[in-house]
Amino acid sequence: MRRLHWFQNDLRLADNPALASARSADSLLCVYLLPRPRPWCNLTGLGPQRDRFLRETLQELKTELQQLGQELMVLEGSPELVLPSVVERFGIEYVTTSFTAGWYESQGVAFLQEKLPVPLEVFRGNTLFNIEQLPFAMEELPNTFSPFRRKVEKQAIERPLSAPEALPPPPAAQFDAIPRAAASPHPGLPLPGGSKAGLRRLNQFLFQHHGIVDYKQTRNDLDGLAGSSTLSPWLANGAVSVRTIAHDIFRYEREHTANDSTYWLYFELLWREFFHWRAVADGAALFRQSGRHSKRLLTTFEPRHFARWCAGDTDYPLVNALMRQLVATGWMSNRGRQIAASCLINELGLDWRYGAAFFEQQLIDYDVGSNYGNWQYIAGVGSDPRGGRHFNLEKQAAQFDPDAVFTAKWEGFRAAQPHYVVDGADWPITEPR
Repeated sequence: MRRLHWFQNDLRLADNPALASARSADSLLCVYLLPRPRPWCNLTGLGPQRDRFLRETLQELKTELQQLGQELMVLEGSPELVLPSVVERFGIEYVTTSFTAGWYESQGVAFLQEKLPVPLEVFRGNTLFNIEQLPFAMEELPNTFSPFRRKVEKQAIERPLSAPEALPPPPAAQFDAIPRAAASPHPGLPLPGGSKAGLRRLNQFLFQHHGIVDYKQTRNDLDGLAGSSTLSPWLANGAVSVRTIAHDIFRYEREHTANDSTYWLYFELLWREFFHWRAVADGAALFRQSGRHSKRLLTTFEPRHFARWCAGDTDYPLVNALMRQLVATGWMSNRGRQIAASCLINELGLDWRYGAAFFEQQLIDYDVGSNYGNWQYIAGVGSDPRGGRHFNLEKQAAQFDPDAVFTAKWEGFRAAQPHYVVDGADWPITEPR
């Protein structure tokens, strides 16, 4: 049988059930389609660091496949248009892929399952639990995290699968080299793409530096490698399996120690799991301004406010530093994301979806459920039982950057600008008095 595996957010060999299922095929064509951010507020293309991290991951995957006598075909275009022509061209008889959360992604798979003349089988994605293992039906998924956590945190997690030792050969085809990214890793957070780097960071954080022992106390540090595990980029594109991380946490607790901090890293994996399944359950509502609650938000769109927020050139130094860190490195701490999101929503009065779209473009650890779910959380239209979060920016700066070291490092202190500017119609002419 001639099979095609469509890589999505499963860019690894190990713990990849869809890829493992192809070992009995006569031939196997491995395909990846480069992503395109959602067309929102004129943001186009991937940010330089997200593009760089993805291309490095793809290059390593291609090399690992070649060591097994395989190859990787990287294409551009929508799956609905590209995959049918590839299936026809190579006489493919069976297609596999791994499940990816997101409305557009699920609609694309459903369309292909109807349009393709061959079966398309969807295997489990990069999650702790299969959908069949959840102790509730999807329509009964808890609206907030705490009841979800209480129901699932004691459940056993299956061990990750080993990487295949052999794969069927690819069909005769032209497999072009993956062009190198224009950007290089930023010295402020030099995280390379690929499974090897992700597994190395996991081993370093747990078993070499024992950073997990103090994780609950250090996780809010604004600099990447100072307190965070920074495992999220490899989790996001599937270079590292979440089950691999979970089982390494459990092994650390058996071999070294178990405390609130070791649990807290697993706790964060449960948050990621919650947002994944909420994205599945919410569908298109994940991208509505009102979320799934139909809560009306009073916002406006001031292009200058949004541009200043994206560029890190607002009246809020800590927010500026965070945004400049994001654009330069492709990463921001969880605490930093909450602060930046609260500023855009509450201080600038903008639609939260503009911020979510900018994060989607820039983050090397972009994950549809976690990104849009967390933005809804801050905006009060998602899973926050308190109905949204408004952070006191001065208090946050005093607590997490008391000596302004982080703010100065990322040049957050910017020259003052007028609140209003004169446009082509001379409106407003002067600032209100």
